[in-house]
Amino acid sequence: MPTAVPTLSEEIMAAAIASPTDPAATAIPPTWTPAPASDTATPVPTEPSPPTDTPVPTATIPLPTATPTTQPTETAVPTNTAVPQSQSPAQPLPTPVSTADVGSLPLGDNLLPNPSFEEGWYHPHGIAELQIPNNWGFEWDEGPTGFGTEVWDRYVRPEVRVLPSSQIPPHERSLFIYDGDYTVKAFKGYGAISFRLFTDVTLAAGTYVFEIKVFPDLVMDYVDNQKVWADDPLSGEIRLFAGNNSTGWMLATFGQKNTRTYVFTLEEPQTIRVGAGIRGRFAIVNNGWFMDDWSLRRVEQ
Repeated sequence: MPTAVPTLSEEIMAAAIASPTDPAATAIPPTWTPAPASDTATPVPTEPSPPTDTPVPTATIPLPTATPTTQPTETAVPTNTAVPQSQSPAQPLPTPVSTADVGSLPLGDNLLPNPSFEEGWYHPHGIAELQIPNNWGFEWDEGPTGFGTEVWDRYVRPEVRVLPSSQIPPHERSLFIYDGDYTVKAFKGYGAISFRLFTDVTLAAGTYVFEIKVFPDLVMDYVDNQKVWADDPLSGEIRLFAGNNSTGWMLATFGQKNTRTYVFTLEEPQTIRVGAGIRGRFAIVNNGWFMDDWSLRRVEQ
């Protein structure tokens, strides 16, 4: 049985930059997400579409530019094309360390663009169900998960929203928003998902601390309107990457904020891709992930 999902990629041009409009926050059930305010969106299904027998290749959303552009025509899906990497490979990275280990390090300014996802979003390739933060790229997998042979053991495209606090119930805002007024929510009901959120940064030689904050909203049932968190530790996993190196998959703690840190060193200046991969390998009731307040800081000498 294969242990990995095929990784083909589709180069998709960025759509025009959009800005969300905040609907009223009244009578919103917990973690409910309204349809996007801009563009004409198709209704968000409550059940996933039946899987097909033909695996769909990994889809890649390249980083958008800051200037709105005209929607290009679609191009054919490339065959056996690797996901674009950074301009030059990174040097081997040290073993990842915990947040406590790096807490005493003298760190510089945050080098990530739009690190708390406050600066707007865009619909890549006109897909209304995807709101990707400006200056960030997005990939997802579709096809067999490699973890089973049942009909539901297939990755499907997640939905992504850049949510303001007004679209989150007041008692949940502190759970999902850690800086500013927005958070990113990637989710799918009754569907397995695997995706990457990333950006490219140009860095000088030195040692860097990359840190993300994530809330795994992984629900396998609701009892008396209360969430029952997934009971299988493998239901949700996270990995951080920089260039061609990564932490490997790490288990997540469901129902609370997770902070994950990766330390890496560059021996020479280069442009490098940094980001996080997230997967929920089972088609549970809600495969949800909230992300906010990410950072990349240089260790000062």
